[in-house]
Amino acid sequence: MMPQLQYGTPAKVFHWCIVVLLAVQYPIGWLMPDLHRGMSPGAGMTFHISIGITILALTALRLVWRLAHPVAPESSLPAWQRLSSEVVHWLLYALVLATTFSGWVFASFRGWSVSYFYLVPLPMLASDNAAAGRTIDGLHQAMEWALLVTIGVHIAAALAHIFIYRDSVMRRMLPG
Repeated sequence: MMPQLQYGTPAKVFHWCIVVLLAVQYPIGWLMPDLHRGMSPGAGMTFHISIGITILALTALRLVWRLAHPVAPESSLPAWQRLSSEVVHWLLYALVLATTFSGWVFASFRGWSVSYFYLVPLPMLASDNAAAGRTIDGLHQAMEWALLVTIGVHIAAALAHIFIYRDSVMRRMLPG
């Protein structure tokens, strides 16, 4: 399939929905009290996991959409910017998928029976295992930080295109 020059409406909707959900997800994760062995997850953890599953699903759909509807890199950019843009975008996909999936696995290793917004029970991806839970929790937290740094790089690049380069790169992802 020939790459398009602009992102289509579905790609933009996926992008901005994921942005909003991540902006909600991070504070929930940071403000939740620690849950220790034997404690059951409360509303905060249920919403954190549910939002994570929503982000996981939307990111998977966005990735499928992107593969089926590729967008050509902005031709006016220098080669190093096109390459770094591609690397950051693929890193964002990988980190969002890995972070959200590892959170679900962590909940499974903790033995938590969780549901999607109290509506649909989520399957356990692993059996209760305290040692594995500690390991995956550490990985989950490391990926959260790596994702946050990558998001920061992405935002900084977007702002540079608006305020420093003053080019049209950002218009490709804005509504309209």
